[in-house]
Amino acid sequence: MTSNHSLGGVLQAAHLRVARPTDQLDRLIEFYSKVLGFTLLGRFQDHAGFDGAMLGHSAANYHLEFTTNCDQPAGTAPSPEHLLVFYLPSEPDWQRTIDHIESFGVAAVQSSNPYWDQRGRTYEDPDRYRIVIQNGSWPPQSNRSSSSP
Repeated sequence: MTSNHSLGGVLQAAHLRVARPTDQLDRLIEFYSKVLGFTLLGRFQDHAGFDGAMLGHSAANYHLEFTTNCDQPAGTAPSPEHLLVFYLPSEPDWQRTIDHIESFGVAAVQSSNPYWDQRGRTYEDPDRYRIVIQNGSWPPQSNRSSSSP
């Protein structure tokens, strides 16, 4: 397999959309907007049989898209290792985020990979996909002794 490094700069500047299906579109919109503070960036209905919503932050280079199709049930997360990881280097910002999430009655779950429990907290969305709020930076700072998966 060969690698084409000439695309690195092009893809580095790309906006990333992470898309996945759900059977609970309205519950996910509520969870990601209220609990995680995302903004509803757009929504569509009956686009080739799909309804969907895009959530994110207007200044970020990423957003999430959730779609639903009544003819194709989505089910829940296939494993506890399907993660979105958000790195927050500031401990006060990290703690404020944890407090905000838990103020909605959302409880942390034990991570499948114990690494994420060392400096982070893991939560499940309504489809049981997991979100890690990690108190750290990416790339890891050189003075940290642990390596990141």
